[in-house]
Amino acid sequence: MIERSGSWPFDAPRNLAVVTVRQVVDRTLPILLVVHDAEDGGWQFLTGLAFEVADGMLVCLEEIVELDASVELADLPEGHEATRTHVGAPWQRRAE
Repeated sequence: MIERSGSWPFDAPRNLAVVTVRQVVDRTLPILLVVHDAEDGGWQFLTGLAFEVADGMLVCLEEIVELDASVELADLPEGHEATRTHVGAPWQRRAE
């Protein structure tokens, strides 16, 4: 069941598994790159930096929103990505 309400902007369930890295989850680095995959509609919330495969994690979409509510990119089309230079900067969107 897809949950969408005034407080939940995504057309995906809160428990959707999304890709991120340990540095985002432990809050040592911010989310500066968001990818909405064209192939499967999956989401990636990354730092924009290179990372080790061992740092990759699957977490619930809701956890990402709780970590950083400024990822207000629910309307990002599949096959697009958004980047920003720092938290608080505007998101720049483009096709992958």
